[in-house]
Amino acid sequence: MQAAQPASDPETAFDCVPGAVAAPLVFLCDHASNAVPARYGDLGLGAEQFARHIAWDIGAGALTRALAAAFGAPAFLGRWSRLLVDLNRGAEDPTIVMRLSDGAIIPGNAGADAAEIAERIARYHRPYHRAIAAAIDASLGAGTAPTLVSMHSFTPAWKGDPRPWHVGILWDRDPRLAVPLLEAFRAEPGLVVGDNEPYHGALEDDTMWTHGTQRGLPHALIEVRQDLIETAAGVARMTDIVGRALRRALAQAGLPA
Repeated sequence: MQAAQPASDPETAFDCVPGAVAAPLVFLCDHASNAVPARYGDLGLGAEQFARHIAWDIGAGALTRALAAAFGAPAFLGRWSRLLVDLNRGAEDPTIVMRLSDGAIIPGNAGADAAEIAERIARYHRPYHRAIAAAIDASLGAGTAPTLVSMHSFTPAWKGDPRPWHVGILWDRDPRLAVPLLEAFRAEPGLVVGDNEPYHGALEDDTMWTHGTQRGLPHALIEVRQDLIETAAGVARMTDIVGRALRRALAQAGLPA
């Protein structure tokens, strides 16, 4: 399974962890990075803003790579910050390029007109989703309907209110993987699990809707609280927990791992 853009391209839209063509499981991580292509500088923001959740899903990229390795599965990870363009939004979503995020004004996005937004979509958003679609097509062509697992992370508190969940499962209308995942995570000692918490999984045109719902493939989005995966030790621990729960859920759903 190859990335749709050459690795020599300094603005390649995504990173691809290779896997078998007929892979039964594909991991996705839309917000894996807080980097910005050189042409955009720092978008007018200080380094402290890029360390925040507004720029990326802290820990999600490392966790995704570890899970892909554990399962021997392919993974697609966004290479650039969500502040440049949000890969988990549809191309027509007005928040695909954010001008204000959690109290932070994004100067480099303030003047982004329709042409600039269209260029970012064409250069970074579309190639990412095209590559995912091509991998799914290849898997289906080889006789395997892949299960999609999208990895995200969330802040320990929001607007001063602590979030009690350690893990959340986001889903819309397809229970095949989501419901067994909820059960599997709840079987883990001491874990507080959110069912469509802290966000709801019904977001039309997002990544799971585009590649899962619209194509009839089993899928779910796993959210992990960021303080649990902000260190290498935390990533290793959560890789074990998420991997164990995912294997249990796939087996219960009758889906290959």
